[in-house]
Amino acid sequence: MTDDLRGHVALITGATDGIGRLTASRLSARRATVLVHGRSRDKVDAVVAEIEGKGGKARGLVADLAAAGRVRALAGEVLEATPQLDILINNAGVGDPGGPRRESDDGYELHFAVNTLAPVVLTRLLAGRLAERAPDTYQDTSQDKGGARVVMVASAAQAEIDFDNLMLTRGYDGKRAYAQSKLALIMATMELAEELKSQGVTVNALHPGTLLNTKMVRQGFGSALGPADAGAEAEEHLATAPMLADITGAYFDRMDQAEPEVQAGDGEARRRLMALIDQLAEAV
Repeated sequence: MTDDLRGHVALITGATDGIGRLTASRLSARRATVLVHGRSRDKVDAVVAEIEGKGGKARGLVADLAAAGRVRALAGEVLEATPQLDILINNAGVGDPGGPRRESDDGYELHFAVNTLAPVVLTRLLAGRLAERAPDTYQDTSQDKGGARVVMVASAAQAEIDFDNLMLTRGYDGKRAYAQSKLALIMATMELAEELKSQGVTVNALHPGTLLNTKMVRQGFGSALGPADAGAEAEEHLATAPMLADITGAYFDRMDQAEPEVQAGDGEARRRLMALIDQLAEAV
């Protein structure tokens, strides 16, 4: 994509704090219209006002992604809000390494529900709109004509999935729950990339950086190892860099393509995971 993103529309989940908020600011500065998602109306409105105060275009969307029904409602709002969607950054996530086991509104382990199930469901619901990205919708015909891009914000913290204990009802550990949900997201990314490849939509997973200075890191680990803006730079890069236009189904460690945990290369395990995700999504 070109430096000038005028005419492009980007949806960023979890865009009211940390890396998501900084990414929204970065894309807005390049003249993209940003759909700002968050759980709090006040926080969403504050980010929208901040972007508009700098001359940008933004619209706020409020939804708690801990319930599949609310993910579907969010997708419906997006489809009503814009006839075009060029970038989807599934940035929202939860991480509670030292906390007790918690469940989503649908009764699923919370890390899996928010970090894996929600972004997969949202991406599939918006896939048609992403695939409709049409060159003649751009105000400036000199702009990039490549396909739409989906960025799944994963992590270098990855743990092999135990399909017999997917919801970690036995031997729960918060760090494992988080790491398993992020590997599951990478595996789902690879499968979604194959599903959407023929429609011109790329889907890639990203580790934005280790223990960056975000609210989740400060609450879960006490201290940060790097600035949140480094993560926003990595998200922006994967979502817009021209040299990545044809790459799909890959995992990136910040700016560089990398290899995820070995289970991600197991096609049978990936297909089993996607079948379970389908069952869980359909059950609620």
